[in-house]
Amino acid sequence: MTAAQRVLAVLEAFDQEHIVLTLSEISRRVGLSLSTTHRLVGELREWGALERSADGKYAIGMRILELGCLEPQGLKLRDVALPLLGDLQAATNANVHLAVRDGHDVVYVESLRARNGARVLSRLGGRWPLHATGTGLVLLAFSGPDLQEAVLSSTLKRFTPKTITDADELRRTLAQVRRTGIAVVEDSITVDAIAVAVPVRGPRDRLVAALGVTVPTNTASPTALLPALTATARAISRGLGAPSAIGRPNTAA
Repeated sequence: MTAAQRVLAVLEAFDQEHIVLTLSEISRRVGLSLSTTHRLVGELREWGALERSADGKYAIGMRILELGCLEPQGLKLRDVALPLLGDLQAATNANVHLAVRDGHDVVYVESLRARNGARVLSRLGGRWPLHATGTGLVLLAFSGPDLQEAVLSSTLKRFTPKTITDADELRRTLAQVRRTGIAVVEDSITVDAIAVAVPVRGPRDRLVAALGVTVPTNTASPTALLPALTATARAISRGLGAPSAIGRPNTAA
């Protein structure tokens, strides 16, 4: 590996299931010697890309979050959406998630927790497979056929007994999401939680994100959550310049 590849490999050692790692764990996951890993980790820590806790373990540092927040599309999306997300949370008493797609994953660019909301694992910057979340199903349903087929032909990870892991079932679910514009999942990643998600669109009505809410099972029906959810998604889409959200017909590029 080149020097840059080694540095990136150290950062990629951290993921949703490995948020905190020891130096030895980083070394094993990256496949580098302990001495090389120690040197790279030291440089990354000095720059701010990694942080070291009192027990000697490492985690991603704030410098990475600061750089991620400068991504142009995400920056505008958050600027438009954030003033509206608090109102959505207040109206639904739900956890609120704004998500974008990265490869075969959904990544949360904003995440608000309700005081007595569903106990979920999602968080700001969290990453999950597209097939396992409401926002992910929206992003996948309105993506191109090549990506859909790539996901359908891959191994669909199971998190709970209700996670969709059958390709035919996922194909039917995506068709329903495209038809209704709504994704509803229950107990897909964590139990006792139901999630509802809808698309957020931008210029030329291009899909740019998905907006979702999560509540404890049996506390609110998806139908009851939809008015506030769809109104917020439309307001964000309007702010991003989506023709369908501002009353203009869609126009070709």
